[in-house]
Amino acid sequence: MAINSVSMMTTPLVNEATKVSVPVTSSQAQQTFANTLKDALANVNAQQIQSDAMTEKLINGGDVELHEVMIASQKASITLNATMEVRNKVIEAYQEIMRMSV
Repeated sequence: MAINSVSMMTTPLVNEATKVSVPVTSSQAQQTFANTLKDALANVNAQQIQSDAMTEKLINGGDVELHEVMIASQKASITLNATMEVRNKVIEAYQEIMRMSV
């Protein structure tokens, strides 16, 4: 990959990051965070369902290759593990905040 193509990929990111943002109200921020969290969990669930469906299809002799099932299984496993790590970090942060003296 050429350096020019890398810099071309980062230009839109820099432009997006330097835009002036509109102030967000507290309720909008909560809604955005809730939607983001819900979408992330829905993605994890979809990965698990896809993995299970492909495994069932392979077991029943369907038209699916073993390597495709293994890739789907690993994707589902990685997304679930990443989600659990994020959950653990959030719990640790919450516990740290609760230990702070006021």
